[in-house]
Amino acid sequence: MTTAPKTAETPSSLQIYRRLLGYVLVHWRIAMIAVAGMIVTGGSEAGFAWLVKPMLDSGFVERDPAVLRLIPLGVLGIFLIRGLSSFAAQYGTAWISRRVIAQLRAEVFDRLLTLPRRYFDDASSGMLLSRLTYNVEQVAQAGTNAMVIIIRDSATVIFLLGYMAWLSWQLTLTFMLLGPVVIGVVLYVSKRFRRLSHKIQHSVGSIAYVAEEAIEGSDEVRIFGAQDQERARFDEANQRNTRQFMKFAGTQALSTPVVQFCAALALSIVVWLATLEGSVTTVSVGTFVSFITAMMLLLQPLKRLTKVHAEIQRGIAAGESIFEIIDENPEHDQGSHAPTRVEGRIRFEGVNFAYESAGERVLHGIDLDIRAGETVALVGRSGSGKTTLVNLLPRFYEPSNGAIRLDDVPLADYRLSALRRQLALVGQQVVLFNASIAENIAYGQDPMPSRDAIVAAAEAANARAFIEALPNGFDTAIGENGVLLSGGQRQRLAIARALLKDAPILILDEATSALDSESEQHIQSALAHLIEGRTTLVIAHRLSTIERADRIVVLDGGRIVEQGSHAELLGRKGAYAALHRLQFRQRPERAHGD
Repeated sequence: MTTAPKTAETPSSLQIYRRLLGYVLVHWRIAMIAVAGMIVTGGSEAGFAWLVKPMLDSGFVERDPAVLRLIPLGVLGIFLIRGLSSFAAQYGTAWISRRVIAQLRAEVFDRLLTLPRRYFDDASSGMLLSRLTYNVEQVAQAGTNAMVIIIRDSATVIFLLGYMAWLSWQLTLTFMLLGPVVIGVVLYVSKRFRRLSHKIQHSVGSIAYVAEEAIEGSDEVRIFGAQDQERARFDEANQRNTRQFMKFAGTQALSTPVVQFCAALALSIVVWLATLEGSVTTVSVGTFVSFITAMMLLLQPLKRLTKVHAEIQRGIAAGESIFEIIDENPEHDQGSHAPTRVEGRIRFEGVNFAYESAGERVLHGIDLDIRAGETVALVGRSGSGKTTLVNLLPRFYEPSNGAIRLDDVPLADYRLSALRRQLALVGQQVVLFNASIAENIAYGQDPMPSRDAIVAAAEAANARAFIEALPNGFDTAIGENGVLLSGGQRQRLAIARALLKDAPILILDEATSALDSESEQHIQSALAHLIEGRTTLVIAHRLSTIERADRIVVLDGGRIVEQGSHAELLGRKGAYAALHRLQFRQRPERAHGD
């Protein structure tokens, strides 16, 4: 998975965190209530320490009955206030947290839907899913949950230190002398936390990537007996993830005792100074115990404040990866031409193309003029550029040089949605969704077509018989990517989907490759009826399926080397005749082997 290079323009931790807080501040009314609850909760800690002084001095030393009666009420009052404020703080932040998560996921998912095809060529879906799930949760931790600790515990520290200074500023100053040491520890571990968080997030993505490949290729894993190999790959990724987590946990576990030891050292010095000859007379028993209580109450907030930097740095690291996707430029869509239906004239003018990751040209100076309603077959060896050429039509990729025109209008002048509305595609890899058969056939249609139209498309694709034999017919849920259907059945549903769209331009990329001979005959007759009046581009390795095409274009090494009808090309005895001779010479051998 490629990531954005670390340049001088890479946002700082503060910039990322401010951006994350922007998602929180959208809900500022709830945030204000939550913050008020955090401050009151923090102040209640000082209230407990304050109660110790009158309880000891006026209650137990002077035996004042009024104070002894009021102390229990004071304890109950502080707990009541603390309970209400704590509920407001926790529930408010949880409310904000889930909405921040929902908004971030929606923005990431929306960007994934609009990113150019090249982005997915360089990215693994496992890594992207890891960002959408795990990383977003980490961002929410930094944006909301960590803020609870920062505000509440900072308020606690401020109130307690203020109370301690009111009791004895000399002892408080002694306690605070070790503050720079604590700050130094926090700054060091913060940098380490962020660095380790990046590695953890990458390791989580690696686990998802390895697991995804093993699951999707489960048949290949079994048939080639590669279980041990996949276990080794997964174990390596798993162990790497464990090592990074343990480094993170080790840093976190070490930083907290260091801070606590500093606080304990300060406590020891305070006790020593307070018990020196001449000092004990300056403070009462209640004052001294109240001061020590306040110091002890400081330990837990300091511990949490030390730990929260881990949450923040983990969230900032996750935020970087999330914002990399959100800030990625979507597909270029500046065109304004939006016809309802085009005639279907296509012209390639000196088109060159190279994939960014590979660098080498895949298409070289393609010049091709396709008339409206013409059926053009693209043939050639694997890697000759057939699929790449048709992928330029819906603008999955942009040509490196040259131009492509549809009805004499450059493709870049079309609005993307309008351009793609003119195209129907049946590719080599059939993609179905975990929905009913009817919903899959009508996928993308708005409004939903009538049931009669869906049934008619299925019948034309020779799919109606097997659909109606299923338990719920057209309402049968087919599982993830049609896992409950055979390869031929899935392909027929994809053909039915293309038939229902009724676009003026049809792209068939090995559209009948998964069909048995009988089904293919029915589909070929349906397609023969479908392509009437439509511009059709057919990619086929089996030359027998494109013999009736109006024109056959032969590609080799990304260049057009021949074009003409089936009979014309056979008569020339060139590249097409050689492919045809090779394929049909092998056919009897395959039939005998079958």
